[in-house]
Amino acid sequence: MKVYIINENSEWLAPLGRALDAIGVPWDEWYVDQGSIDLDAEPPEGIYFNRMSPSSYTRGHTHSVAHTRELLQWLESRGRKVFNGSTAFELEMSKVRQHQALRAAGIRTPKSVAVIGGREAIFDAARGFPLPFIIKPSRGGRGQGVRLITSLKQLVTYLSSPDIDLPPDDVLLLQEYIRPVDPVVTRVEFVGGEFVYAIRAQTSDGFELCPSDACSPCDAGAKFSLREGFSDPIIERYRAFLRANAISVCGIEFVEGRDGRKYTYDINSTTNYNPQIEAQVRVPATQRVAALLGAALARERQTASRSEGVSALRKKFALAMGERWGASDVAAEPASEDAVGS
Repeated sequence: MKVYIINENSEWLAPLGRALDAIGVPWDEWYVDQGSIDLDAEPPEGIYFNRMSPSSYTRGHTHSVAHTRELLQWLESRGRKVFNGSTAFELEMSKVRQHQALRAAGIRTPKSVAVIGGREAIFDAARGFPLPFIIKPSRGGRGQGVRLITSLKQLVTYLSSPDIDLPPDDVLLLQEYIRPVDPVVTRVEFVGGEFVYAIRAQTSDGFELCPSDACSPCDAGAKFSLREGFSDPIIERYRAFLRANAISVCGIEFVEGRDGRKYTYDINSTTNYNPQIEAQVRVPATQRVAALLGAALARERQTASRSEGVSALRKKFALAMGERWGASDVAAEPASEDAVGS
């Protein structure tokens, strides 16, 4: 029995793998792209952690998301414990759904419009949307495809480019641009539904804000900094949101506007951690994730051990009754759960 990590990018997996190895937790990568699922088979016993990224298509893994959807349903229907399972995954794959869920929880978000279709649909929606605005894929990742649009002329130039980065489902958001006090956003990290730390990310050079060294090894240290002593009522609101949406591990991003309000715009349940930030905290988030998975695996083993113990008692009871009354009588009248436990 081990921890299985559902994944398609081994570079992002390496730090967690090292943390699991350090505390002796057996684990394996469950690599997901194209393939098959034997729906009549039982999944391996163990604990599962979903790390599938919405940006998988940018690495050529065009089947990973569809595969993961069916995989999670199969695992959950067979009673396997999955961290960041199907409920969390559907939010991860859609910023449209994130916006709706945040609003429903009473968490302030920027004004947003979902656009379904190609270039013409985007331009039609933009003509009635206040400038400036952000355009972003609903299924995003690493900030890829996020653009600040300050004029319709700029939008036309963007939409006319042959290199325009449209997502595979052709769903985008036009989102109100919140003018920040400083050119930074705050990312609040949670593990096991509990606050770990907050970081600041510089946006002066754009919105590709993946903190992992695997994303931007040259400037990650300069772009991200620990927001020391961060304590705000929004932490408790985020905690409640995570509980309601079955999200165990994630980073949530907000921007502080010049009006003094916080606007939440992204939930990232495939969050990556910056090694320079991790080195500054007493218990790094990566170690906390490893401990969370290790503890869950230990509980799963304990439950399995108890179940095996009950099964052994049941067999012993049946043998004893068989010797006393005959095997055919025992087979006709199986021992009850209460009898085995007494």
